[in-house]
Amino acid sequence: MDETLIRQAAAGDQNAFAALLAAYQKPVYNLALRMTGSPDDALDLSQEAFLRAWRGLSGYRFDASFSTWLYRLTGNVCIDFLRRRKKEKTIPLYYTDEENEEQELPLPHPAPAAEDQALLRLEQSQVAEAMAKLEPEYRQALILRVIDGLSYAEIAAATDVPEGTVKSRIARAREKMRRLLKKTGNKSPAPSSKRKKGGPG
Repeated sequence: MDETLIRQAAAGDQNAFAALLAAYQKPVYNLALRMTGSPDDALDLSQEAFLRAWRGLSGYRFDASFSTWLYRLTGNVCIDFLRRRKKEKTIPLYYTDEENEEQELPLPHPAPAAEDQALLRLEQSQVAEAMAKLEPEYRQALILRVIDGLSYAEIAAATDVPEGTVKSRIARAREKMRRLLKKTGNKSPAPSSKRKKGGPG
């Protein structure tokens, strides 16, 4: 189905491209959200990624899955954006709660946490803030591995770097996460990179 839609879209069929957008909009947006921490930025960047996809479909050669190709485009768009924002000290952070609603994560405050503040939310906040401090390439690799459950080979294809580089980025990302979390008092190690579906690395 995807191949037919891709070929039709590459030939200029806007309806076919709209169908592709509908199928892949959510994972592209989610990747952009995890990379930037901002719903507004994620929306803008996912739209930019699809615009690049529309313009570049004629160059798609089916040597990688369409989702991997889109991940590569989206990752590049987000990394470019994050580099432009590197001088900014903070990035708004959000997470998805149990009801699949986006909630803003509280920034650390010197005063004690409110009694009704859930411990899980505090931990999520610390992890998200530490994640936001990673270099864009490290953050991207860790997100694709830990959150999206991609194999090293899939991440290599999505980021257009060798598998060895992917493993190195993830290892360095985990180590930096451990150091950052230790400073906040959360000594838990970075999440395991084991694939959610149980596939091999």
